[in-house]
This record gives sequence, structure tokens and C-alpha cells, in this order.
Amino acid sequence: MSRIVLVRHGETVWHAENRYAGLSDIELTPKGLQQAEQLAAWARIANLSAVWSSTLSRARITAQAAADAAGVPLQVSERLIELDFGRGEGLTDAEMEEQFPEERAAFIRDPVAHHLPGGEDPVRAAERGMAALREIAAAWPAGRSLVVAHNTLIRLMLGSLLGIPLSRYRAVFPRLANGTLTEIELSPQPNGTVALLSFNAPLIPE
Repeated sequence: MSRIVLVRHGETVWHAENRYAGLSDIELTPKGLQQAEQLAAWARIANLSAVWSSTLSRARITAQAAADAAGVPLQVSERLIELDFGRGEGLTDAEMEEQFPEERAAFIRDPVAHHLPGGEDPVRAAERGMAALREIAAAWPAGRSLVVAHNTLIRLMLGSLLGIPLSRYRAVFPRLANGTLTEIELSPQPNGTVALLSFNAPLIPE
């Protein structure tokens, strides 16, 4: 079984106001850069076979430090990018409630059947992300890989892999902190077995 460590990129400049950052290329804060350094320190002794990230800079910068520390090349995939949040991109919860209250209320009730207007279908996002993870598992069937991606995509992939209805991903996984470790064991087969080994584990105990 392949082991894959899923990590949400370091904190960005939109974090303080909790703005939805999908395809916008948002820069890391000084804290986010520090989180990348902490991940690199972990990667140096984590016995990693590979390091992957989404193509967005906040994930690439977070992952590059870890790849350098582990002595492996950084590999990137567009399938690991965050969802496109459509009209919600760059907005806070309060701003969405003001600009499109009915759509926002429907999203809260069921974020998959009623995803944010103009945004990506979460089911398709989960499928592309899981396809990337299965290929990584197939390439390193007995290895341990690091994948640096994004908040919503990681939670959707976990829901799909663990058989949790996607409509409940926000309820089951209400918080995924920047720079924490979520580790799974994964078979490369489409319907292969999966085990959740850790979730949202901080690199430095709080």
C-alpha cells in the first residue's frame, strides 16, 4: 500500500478575512512561508519517495521547500488545483450572503448539489483529484509521497475515498488547518482499499 501525506498549503494573505481562494494565485504570508519551512524540516526525515503539488503558487512554494529538503524533484499537476468558486471567488461569507443570499443559503444546505454559482462541480473536482492520487499510488506502490494541495479539494478527496457523502464534506471535515498532516494508505486500483492514518495533525504541537 502506498502512503500519501496530504497537506494544505501555507497561510495566504486572504486567510485573515477568510476569503474564498480558488483559482486566484494568492501569495503566502510570512506565517505561510514559516509553515513551508516547518514542512521542509519534517520532510527532511520523513523518508519521502515523491513530492507533488498543485500548479498554484501558494502550493508550489510550500511544496518546493519540502522537495528540496527530501532531495526529490517537485512534480506538479493541474488536477490538484483548488476548485473554481465562481462568483464566490475572493469573497467572505458575509459578502456572499449580501450579493447572492439565496444561492449562498442553498450552498450551506448542500454544498455539492448547490455549489457556488458559476463554480466548479465538486463531484468532478473530487474525481480529478482522486485520479491524481491513484496515479501517485501506482507510481510509488510501497513509498510515501507528499501532496500539497488545497482546503476544499483535500476534504472532497477524503470524503470520496472514505465513502462519505460529498454533501457532508463541510460537516465531517469542518476545519483543515494550513500546513498540517493528513496521511492515508491507498491502493492504486479505482475501487482499492484506503485507510485514514491521521487527520489535521500539526507539525508543531499546539
